[in-house]
Amino acid sequence: MSEALCEVGCKAIAIMDVLQEHGDSAALELNKKYNIPAAFYKVDVRDAEAVKEVMTSIAADLGSVDVLLCSAGIADSNMPAETYDIERFRRLIDINLTGTFLCAQSAGQIMIKQGNGGSIIFIGSMSGHIVNWPQEQSCYNASKAGVIQLGKSLAAEWSKYNIRVNSISPGYMDTALNRVPALEAQKKLWCSRTPMNRLGNVDELNSTAVFLASNASTFMTGSDIIIDGGYCCW
Repeated sequence: MSEALCEVGCKAIAIMDVLQEHGDSAALELNKKYNIPAAFYKVDVRDAEAVKEVMTSIAADLGSVDVLLCSAGIADSNMPAETYDIERFRRLIDINLTGTFLCAQSAGQIMIKQGNGGSIIFIGSMSGHIVNWPQEQSCYNASKAGVIQLGKSLAAEWSKYNIRVNSISPGYMDTALNRVPALEAQKKLWCSRTPMNRLGNVDELNSTAVFLASNASTFMTGSDIIIDGGYCCW
């Protein structure tokens, strides 16, 4: 999604993550390929003070904060609720939901101060709409439902500042995290329950992110776009 935004002419881009090596590599690649300022900022999205400090640095270093795309998340799939460790539960909620709020809050404060509005995009999931089968992931499902509702709530609150907040809810995607032998059997089930009978390609989310970030969607806020190959139609 970062690359897609660069392709359509964003003036600068910042990547926030806990993984230094991957972040540095991604920023360097974007800088070389698109010849724009691209910087990596290491941060744990669960740390409110760290998030605020990094967001302030981004605004100072790159000039402004106009678009925020929140995609940090973990799944903890295939973990039965009756034996799910409470500390793992808290960790997942802190990353998926609290982290999304903290990033949006910090970016929102800057956008309000700038006075030019902005676009905030959350990555939800079809799991925020349905309980997908067969994996057991009650906490993940609850966190993504929370992300979607958080987006709608912020959209209502911040519309007076011309800050739009929308979310994208992917279905089963062919990501690196899903390309592991342990998931091969489940992926066959996922495809069989998806009307389009395949996993989504990561590039099939990019144009939606560009649309929500751009002036093509200026009358759109509080919406959640499901991109799942028809899975939620069942």
